[in-house]
Amino acid sequence: MRYGHGVEAVRAAEGELMARVPEGALMQRAAAGLAAACGDVLGRVYGARVVVLAGSGSNGGDALFAGARLAKRGAAVTAVLLASDRTHEGGLAALLAAGGRAVHPADGPAVITRAHLVLDGITGIGGKGGLRPAAVSLAEAAYEARAAIVAVDLPSGVDADTGEVRGAAVRADVTVTFGTYKPGLLIDPAAGLAGALRLVDIGLDPYLGAAELEALQHADVAALLPDPTGESDKYARGVVGIAAGSQRYPGAAVLAVSGALRAGAGAVRYVGPGGEAVLARHPETLVSTGSPHEAGRVQAWVVGPGLGDTPQARTTVGEVLDSDVPVLVDADGLRMLDPERVRGRTAPTLLTPHAGEAAALLGWDRADVEARRLEAVRTLAARFGATVLLKGSTTLVADPRDGTPVRVNPTGTAWLATAGSGDVLSGLTGSLLAARLDPRDAASVGAYLHGLSARLAEGPLSALDVADTIPAAWRNVRS
Repeated sequence: MRYGHGVEAVRAAEGELMARVPEGALMQRAAAGLAAACGDVLGRVYGARVVVLAGSGSNGGDALFAGARLAKRGAAVTAVLLASDRTHEGGLAALLAAGGRAVHPADGPAVITRAHLVLDGITGIGGKGGLRPAAVSLAEAAYEARAAIVAVDLPSGVDADTGEVRGAAVRADVTVTFGTYKPGLLIDPAAGLAGALRLVDIGLDPYLGAAELEALQHADVAALLPDPTGESDKYARGVVGIAAGSQRYPGAAVLAVSGALRAGAGAVRYVGPGGEAVLARHPETLVSTGSPHEAGRVQAWVVGPGLGDTPQARTTVGEVLDSDVPVLVDADGLRMLDPERVRGRTAPTLLTPHAGEAAALLGWDRADVEARRLEAVRTLAARFGATVLLKGSTTLVADPRDGTPVRVNPTGTAWLATAGSGDVLSGLTGSLLAARLDPRDAASVGAYLHGLSARLAEGPLSALDVADTIPAAWRNVRS
């Protein structure tokens, strides 16, 4: 499991640790890890040309001390001092003593032109807003020089707590972060600027407290996957009901059923007008044309994909919400939700909107949801009293309970931006709900397998390609 902690928690942990270790020890640990990472990026340190973009405070100090270590190994290191009156004195002294040099920001672009590696130590985790003009010109010079850019703790110009980017920011190839991941390194749009992540242990773990963010890894998902036994029958494995599709969109029904069956559901009960198309693809499906109440026994429901917006669709959503089993609501079903009705359910509810659907539920602009994903998913979960899986370039899962870490999915790929992939995710996740995973785990595992399936299928791909690759993703996690 990867954990993310906010700025306040990190600073408190650093304060506790610094009270227990010699002065400057924490910065030296960070600088040692940073210099080692830079060495890995360069391949050969001796003779390399390195530029340190040093802002004020400890972030600039980390960069300067790392630059001193690289200079001692034979690199030609130049520091561009963006705040010369507030430069970390110890870091600058160490760099100069190691043979490095320092220049004014006006001379920075000319130095950067010949650099192999640029260290971004402009702002730290407390930075707010975008880069100032002088820093923007230096970052642009690094892009033009095609130097490798290594960010210190996080790319300058991004919000460490939220992943928001409110102006110009550094686009790094590698980010070396200290002690713990910061939420902004895992959530877009900031995550898209971080490049490859490298975590340096500086001893914060005992002092960090509860995480704000979690990211599952293979071992975590493997531990949550349902595992049939010799005594299992279809009900023990989970029967999922799917109310999806319409005369206009029968494919949504096929895709949702495909996701559920390929994810190990003991059986799928399909209700709706897409039965003929579903049976043509999956003859094992139990199809009925009546109401959800009449479909038979299920352990979870999926409702919404391709339903359209008709009186019958609204009736279907209402009947599913009246059930006493977990319900996943997606797509057209989301437009028919009343927060009080969802909050009043006795069984759990899982909502799976994309950014546009989330914007409609919140009364926001879509661009605001995409810029403030963490705030959006938390607000939705609180408003509806439901678990929310917010789809997108960063997929987030929020639980309505206070203090529960938001989960961020690490397996997504841009190839999932294809028609019907969300319907497959709904069926896949509904199958996990029916297998009795709680909504937070079902959503997290569903998103993980969905993204991994797309990676294994390789692009270009269709939604059915994703569904058909779910068993391979399952085996990949378990291997």
